Amino acid sequence: MQVILVSGLSGSGKSVAIAVLEDAGYYCIDNLPTALLGAVVEHLSQTGRDRVAIAVDARSGQDFSQFPTIVQALKDQGMDVRVIFLEAKTLTLVKRFSETRRRHPLSSDVVSLPEAIEHERSLLEDIAPLAHRIDTSDLASSALRLWIKDLVLQDRSRITLLFQSFGFKHGIPLDADLVFDIRCLPNPHYVPELKPLTGQDQPVKDFLEASPNAMALLTDIRAFVENWLPCYIRDHRAYLTVAIGCTGGQHRSVYFAESLAEAFRDREQVLVRHRELT
Repeated sequence: MQVILVSGLSGSGKSVAIAVLEDAGYYCIDNLPTALLGAVVEHLSQTGRDRVAIAVDARSGQDFSQFPTIVQALKDQGMDVRVIFLEAKTLTLVKRFSETRRRHPLSSDVVSLPEAIEHERSLLEDIAPLAHRIDTSDLASSALRLWIKDLVLQDRSRITLLFQSFGFKHGIPLDADLVFDIRCLPNPHYVPELKPLTGQDQPVKDFLEASPNAMALLTDIRAFVENWLPCYIRDHRAYLTVAIGCTGGQHRSVYFAESLAEAFRDREQVLVRHRELT
């Protein structure tokens, strides 16, 4: 039985994720109290459901300290359990709630929106470490839908390497496990004919491949991931997110993410994301 548990901050895109999973054929339940999780999954298993997605979040106001124990118990029963945790920066969430004029489930006349968001983070702190985290701060709903679809298609018996490019001027991704800063390299942004292009275009590739420093840094990052990947596998990681950052997230980081993905694709499951190109 495949069980996907979706959690995260209000306004981070959980409803989008659940909708994608429902379209993919999962039996979906929204806002299930944590205490009922084990019993509900067992019941669904007995009724013949083989793919289930359940949203568990702070709306129930429950203590989530038992969540890791429940997840482990489900795995011990032979179920394929994965946890997806959606998050975003506080300023982004405040903007989203302001634009939609929706009320945060934990806010009140005496609790401001930013305070409610931070309180929700603290309530969910036992869930995030168990999950594949997705930072939706700068992510359009259409891109999130594609990312969720990609995750669903991955072989759960193997680790998935996820190479993500980003721009430091937009902030470091909250979901990154490893972060590499390549802003020290020559920047194609300052070459007029390269400025409108991306790291996926051949002229930008040629520019960076002509730089000995760029090639040396790429080799070092690839070697680092190669050397330490076995440790992450032994730690039973389902996903390892390697974030590569340059200034704007358009040229250098995109080229590095694509190159690293190509280097590992024949050995591991690989996904590539370009945050600033979505």
